[in-house]
Amino acid sequence: MSIAVVFPGQGSQSVGMGADLMANEQAKALFATADKALGYSLSSIMFEGPEDQLKLTQNTQPALLLHSVALWQMIADKVKPAYFAGHSLGEYSALVAAGGIDALDALKAVHNRGKFMQSAVPVGVGGMMAVLGSPNDVVETVCKEVNSADSVVEPANYNSDGQVVVAGHLAALEKFAPLMKDKGAKRVVPLPVSAPFHCSLMRPARVEMEKYLAGVKINTLATPVMNNVDAKLETAEQDVRSALIRQMDGAVRWSQSVQELVKLGVDTFIEVGAGAVLAGLVKKIDKNVTCINISSAADIAKL
Repeated sequence: MSIAVVFPGQGSQSVGMGADLMANEQAKALFATADKALGYSLSSIMFEGPEDQLKLTQNTQPALLLHSVALWQMIADKVKPAYFAGHSLGEYSALVAAGGIDALDALKAVHNRGKFMQSAVPVGVGGMMAVLGSPNDVVETVCKEVNSADSVVEPANYNSDGQVVVAGHLAALEKFAPLMKDKGAKRVVPLPVSAPFHCSLMRPARVEMEKYLAGVKINTLATPVMNNVDAKLETAEQDVRSALIRQMDGAVRWSQSVQELVKLGVDTFIEVGAGAVLAGLVKKIDKNVTCINISSAADIAKL
């Protein structure tokens, strides 16, 4: 058995996440330390809401990381992964698990990452859409057809075969959707997000994140991480740093990442964190692998 542990990204959050972990002393201490480091009670927002506060990007991202890291710490002695990976901000959780970044440094980094991403594009200017049931090359071709100098739409997440998320200006998305339907896409669904993540409109956020990460200590990884932007394994500090910077305005190549891990012999994927989005995507990408989801204390019995 060869195992990859994977961590979810934005969209997997829900009010109540992590509350059941408070019975574990290590997790309880981590939540308290995280609240102190951030200067506000992120744990209260996670456990009690309100939902609109949890959905704020600067809260969502550290909340998901904190939940993932707390769960990982509870199972780390039970699992010996060959590789780690994470979807978008989940890559930070993977790096914490791999020994690359201190948990509190990562927490503060993704809190600021959320701020940078939200401020890069004014609310109401950009958005994202999920395209279901269309080949990747068709999505890419239609994006090129719609793009202009001041109105862009680009692939943002390659989630699985037949599921690509695009991001860009709302005006470009409005032109993109009917063209994709004409090309045979089963569905084109606007996503309830406040910014067009992982596309060239995030360039200002990339600049800010590069400055921020310059002050964050990153170690050589004890276990390789499959990065999002290249779908390649990394262990060296300079490669980790570069991938995190380029990830800001580059597409998340999740489908390609999973395929590469399978080529390397991974036959079991363990998703650690809120929800079960990645387990579902992995099964769509390769039906032959085993997927285990650990999103609560009770789930640990699955191991």
